Amino acid sequence: MVKSKQLSRNGYGNKTLCRLESERVTLFFGPFKRIIHVSNQSYRVGIVGATGAVGQELIGLLLARAFPLAELRLLASARSAGRTLDVGGKKLTVQEARPEAFDGLDIALFAAEGAIAKALAPEAVKRGCLVLDKSSAFRMDAGVPLVIPEINLDATRSHKGIIASPNCSTAVALMGLYPLHQLFGVKRVFFSTYQSVSGTGADAIDELEAQTQAYAKGQPLPRKVYPYQIFQNVIPQVDTFGADGYTGEETKMRDESRKIMGLPTLKVSATCVRVPVVRAHSVAISAEFVKPVDLAAARQAIAGFAGATLVDDPANKVYPTPLDFSRQAKCGVGRLRLDTALDNGLSLWVSGDNLWKGAALNSIQIAEAMIKAGIPLKAKEAVSI
Repeated sequence: MVKSKQLSRNGYGNKTLCRLESERVTLFFGPFKRIIHVSNQSYRVGIVGATGAVGQELIGLLLARAFPLAELRLLASARSAGRTLDVGGKKLTVQEARPEAFDGLDIALFAAEGAIAKALAPEAVKRGCLVLDKSSAFRMDAGVPLVIPEINLDATRSHKGIIASPNCSTAVALMGLYPLHQLFGVKRVFFSTYQSVSGTGADAIDELEAQTQAYAKGQPLPRKVYPYQIFQNVIPQVDTFGADGYTGEETKMRDESRKIMGLPTLKVSATCVRVPVVRAHSVAISAEFVKPVDLAAARQAIAGFAGATLVDDPANKVYPTPLDFSRQAKCGVGRLRLDTALDNGLSLWVSGDNLWKGAALNSIQIAEAMIKAGIPLKAKEAVSI
């Protein structure tokens, strides 16, 4: 029996959760503990990029959260079409992601590259489908809501068929920053990220593993994915550099934070760094607020926020780590303290799963929250992209 490295990484690698039955890559998801009741109505859901890392997370999370599925349609590239996946005891065949593949679907969860989303999302909308897209293709489009449901669910009420999810680092960071903004009013913010290699993809995970093994054996370290060795190193570059010296990732954190929080002039500076951690991102945040800050009130705000878990007892070495918040629905927030360089400033640390809250989970949570709030999934007016 061949084992799937990717599934093992995603938490589906033990015998009771996953099996690879043939060279055609047959996957098995379940049994899962079903923890969320969403609706008595059921929905026809498609996943674009179903065989990729985030696509597999989507499948597992839909089952784990008992999302009310009338149908689950798995879509991928022509190269992956025809593969058989065993999902919750049912064998499903992966179909090629083409316009007609969206016929009859209520929701399409896009876990593919931006170019694919650009080409296929409008086609899905034409067929009456709500598109929830994790790529950067539509995030900054004025006609497309960019949503974290704990923050700006109401933005979905004006959707025209496509709703975007933010970049993974933005999603994790705002789970710590937004509840403080609600209390004190954020004026400026500095982000420093510590981003896991899974954010780059499966090849980056393989490279970190290969370099670790090569080091242990005293062999030369292979390097293809990153410009520098990632084992025992950090790389202060995530995405390509722009003319202003900021990388694409850093620019996304600025622009997306402004849009999601409705603060178009918010002063944001980010430095994004890749670290030799397999899964879950962390962000160090220093923020200046309009109102005077109070640590006790800040902790209370974090503890009461739906997307966060307060983990803040540094005297006893209690604070969030990426290992502790891998495969967790909420992000951990800790190390809260008064910032000594900013007026009305707070510093804090956030850790969260980049494949869950930073990608797959946020999309599912948008759908769950819309259904619960009675927000129509079908657009009143189709998007024009």
